[in-house]
Amino acid sequence: MTLSDATEGFLNGYFSTCRRSDKTRTAYGIDLAQLQSYLGAQDIALITPNQLEAWARELQSQGYASASIRRKFATVRMFFGHWVRRGELTQSPLWKIRLDLGRERVLPRNLTASDTQRLIETAWRGLDPSTGGTFTNLRDLAAIEILFATGIRVGELVALRVSDWREDDGSFLISGKGSRQRLALLPDERSLHVVRMYVSQRAGRNLGHEILLVNSVGARISTQGIARILSQVAKLAGIEARVTPHMIRHTVATLLLRYGADIRVVQEVLGHASITTTQRYTHVSKDHLLSTLRARHPNHHLTIETTLPRNPATAKTPVLQAGYPPKFKR
Repeated sequence: MTLSDATEGFLNGYFSTCRRSDKTRTAYGIDLAQLQSYLGAQDIALITPNQLEAWARELQSQGYASASIRRKFATVRMFFGHWVRRGELTQSPLWKIRLDLGRERVLPRNLTASDTQRLIETAWRGLDPSTGGTFTNLRDLAAIEILFATGIRVGELVALRVSDWREDDGSFLISGKGSRQRLALLPDERSLHVVRMYVSQRAGRNLGHEILLVNSVGARISTQGIARILSQVAKLAGIEARVTPHMIRHTVATLLLRYGADIRVVQEVLGHASITTTQRYTHVSKDHLLSTLRARHPNHHLTIETTLPRNPATAKTPVLQAGYPPKFKR
C-alpha cells in the first residue's frame, strides 16, 4: 500500500471510529502530507526508521521547533499504529526510534494586571450606559468578558451555543479538546451582567440557529473575528503588545496563580487533561513566587549573626541562632 493510499485510508478509517474534531483531522492530514512530500510514493511496509530519523533532521533544518516535530511524530505514530492493528504492517518503524530533540521552554506571553484592566475598561467605554450600545458593541464586550472570566480557548468561545448558557449558576457548558466537557463559571457580577444583556438582545433577533456569538450578518463569528476585536480594543487602550485570544487565556492562568489560586483549580478552569500543561504557568508567576518566598521563607524566621568584612577573602562562616527578627552586625 502506497503512502498516499494509506494516508487516505487512515484519515477516513481512524476518524470514523474516533471522536476527534475537524481541526484535528486537518492537522493530521497536513502532517502526513509533509511526510509524503519527503518520502514520495513509497510503500508503507518499506519505510525504515532511518528514513524517519532523516525526516526529523530535515524538519529541524527547516526551523521547526522541537514541540512541533514531536507533534508531527505523534501523528505518524498514530498512523503506523493504525495499520499495524489492521494487519497491513507487522510492526511500526517508529518502535525502533527514540527522538532526542532537547527541551524547549517557551514561556507563555501574558498581559499585566494593569493592562488587563485597561483593556476591559476600554471595551466597556464602547457601550452607551442608557441604551447598552449597539448589538455589535455588546457582542464585543461579551466576548472579551467571557474570555477573561473563564480563560476558555477561542475555538471553544466561537463554538458556544445559546443552550450552553446556564442562567441558574452563571456558567457555560464547554466541549473542550478530546470531547471533554467542563463548566466555565462567570465569577463576578460584571461579566454576568454583560452576558445576560447579550443573551437577552440576541434572543430578540430571531437568527434561526443556536450559535451564541454572531458576526454582522448573523452567522457564527470566526476565531479571526474575535482576534480582530481584541486587537482593535487593545489599540484603543494604548497597549503596545500584540494581544491575541490565547494571550488572554495565558493571562487568566497567570493572574489566578499570582492571586493564590491552587494549581489544580487552574487546571480545571483551563480544561487541561494533564497538570503538566498547567505547571508551565508557575514559571510565569515569578512575582507571586518571590513575594511568597519573602513572606514565608525560613530565612525570615532565623537570627543570623554574621560579619560582613570589607575583603570577601576574609569572610567568616555565619552563625545561625533561633529567634526573630534577623540581626546583622557589621
